[in-house]
Amino acid sequence: YQPAPLSEKTLPDTFVVQISVLYKFPVIYSIVSGDGKGYFIIDSSTGIVRTRKNLKLEDFPVIFSVRATDSSNAGIFNDVSVNVEVIDENDFPPVFPSSLLEERLEENLPATQIVQLKAQDSDTGRNGLLTYGILSGDGLKFRIDEATGILYSTASFDYEEEPTEYQV
Repeated sequence: YQPAPLSEKTLPDTFVVQISVLYKFPVIYSIVSGDGKGYFIIDSSTGIVRTRKNLKLEDFPVIFSVRATDSSNAGIFNDVSVNVEVIDENDFPPVFPSSLLEERLEENLPATQIVQLKAQDSDTGRNGLLTYGILSGDGLKFRIDEATGILYSTASFDYEEEPTEYQV
């Protein structure tokens, strides 16, 4: 069994999957191995697996075994694997190491690379990927590479004719 991935924010007592066997007599369902941290519980008569507690992303995927045992003869049983994956929620904002970065440029330089900005995101996978953009400032004199965070000037600056400071 491979149920749909669960969110890392899944609450206790959430339905995960229902295990079922084709058998003419009643069976007893139980988790027999693989769930060492006790994330799951199974209803012994219906085979419904639910979460028992809050999930920790770093512990997953979890592959555990469920056994269906003949209710009148414990020697007759069958096991199946259940593979549960947990997906990271996009719950951390990107953070720059500093709220202010000052860079100096010489005048009369052609368009040039100024600085590479580097933000960090504590999310994993696709949720941890960042894109950069200029929100305010003189967008005609600066551009940023949205993938790398490199800030460029797009024009030459003249100390005597331009403002001597820009905020981007």
